[in-house]
Amino acid sequence: MPTPEKTAAPLDSLEIDLREPNFAALLAWLWPGLGHMYQRRYAKGVLFMVCILGTYFFGLALGEGKVVYASWNQVERRWQFPLQLGVGLPAAPAVVQSLAVRRGGELPLGKFMAPPKSQEELSHWHNTLNIRFELGTLYTMVAGLLNVLAIWDAFAGPVISEPGGKERGPPSDDDKDKKA
Repeated sequence: MPTPEKTAAPLDSLEIDLREPNFAALLAWLWPGLGHMYQRRYAKGVLFMVCILGTYFFGLALGEGKVVYASWNQVERRWQFPLQLGVGLPAAPAVVQSLAVRRGGELPLGKFMAPPKSQEELSHWHNTLNIRFELGTLYTMVAGLLNVLAIWDAFAGPVISEPGGKERGPPSDDDKDKKA
């Protein structure tokens, strides 16, 4: 008697048109979900846009706009910012503010995403916002890292498993007995 695998008709391979993957990855970095929209993967694009930007802006609001800033000086080395920058253009005001501070000019966006002027100001932010400062920073960092995964998906496409392959799952009791 033939086995089901041998009698089943071969499945057509699934192909997804990624259009220009490099350009899609750039768009995905600039604005989460935009690269997927460019590739006509609208549902995935909207999902990434809502989830990543929702996480980012929730964290930004939680920290009252003070948790995303670019700073690399004696006051603070903000290692969190490169992770937050993964979200793309929504983090760009922090770069603009940081450049204005370095040049000694007026801050174009007021105190929004501006680095602290002194260690005392940074301490004041931590004291007034308390745990919200840390949570806001964490949410914005997670959003940036999630967007890095979305960028990779726009560049390389989804992972598709081979049809007819053995399904993996938790080991059965028989498998546990064999190992013992």
